Amino acid sequence: MTSTAGSQTPLARRVTRAAVLTHGKAEQIGSGIARLQAVAQEHGVELVVGPDEGEKHGLAASGEVAGADLVVVLGGDGTVLRALARFLGTGIPVIGVNFGRVGFLSSMGRRDLEAGLGRVFAGEYDVVELPTLELVLPSARSVAVNDVVVTSASLGRMIELELAIGGEELGRQPCDGIICSTPSGSTAYNLSNGGPVLMWGLEAIALTFVAAHSLHARPLVVPPGSDVIVWNRSGDVEAGVLVDGHQVGTLAKAERAVVRIGSERSLLATLPEATFVRRYRQSFAS
Repeated sequence: MTSTAGSQTPLARRVTRAAVLTHGKAEQIGSGIARLQAVAQEHGVELVVGPDEGEKHGLAASGEVAGADLVVVLGGDGTVLRALARFLGTGIPVIGVNFGRVGFLSSMGRRDLEAGLGRVFAGEYDVVELPTLELVLPSARSVAVNDVVVTSASLGRMIELELAIGGEELGRQPCDGIICSTPSGSTAYNLSNGGPVLMWGLEAIALTFVAAHSLHARPLVVPPGSDVIVWNRSGDVEAGVLVDGHQVGTLAKAERAVVRIGSERSLLATLPEATFVRRYRQSFAS
């Protein structure tokens, strides 16, 4: 195993216990669980199945997932994202086998499960440390792995947002919302709105407006140490605040959300050849 944030430190370690997290729809992964069980048995790896996964697949729950060396995800990017958020702060890395559509966060395709996981269980994998976002609302705090989105709470109604970055006012912008994205989230909703792609290894926030009513609104990349403050300046429309696609609060008129690079890191395990550039080329550029 190698830890990667900007530098690499050899930390080779064979996997002996692996937790399992799968797609929300059990039928989506077909025989994936049986194949995973077979490769785990071949390599002497104990699979840890939590109660939710046990019920989903008709398996007996086995052990505490908190004691695993690695989390194996069978699913798409949404399932990998769920695993990264769930195991945030535990020190347990997450590796994905793509049973979804794009699979940008996954290290291997479903056809490569046996060969890929055999290598991983033998300790042949890297760990990429990815920054998170801390969100502060008037009444709550949250941590985002992918993105924080401030958007109109009324379908079809535009809102007016005011921004400040690093204590300096940036101005007001009529729009449908704004996306504050991590590097791992920059290839998700941010990308589909024309925002910049941030390579893994960067410590930055990508800011991208959604349907800005302006010819001059452009995405920005914000460095560490610069808080992003978003006020709702709409007269009669509340703003919804979403973390990784789930609403966590609202902003009434003149209320604000503060977004900054968080202190925690999500840990994404990858095969050594499954680099950012290779994934980007295979997922988006071909």
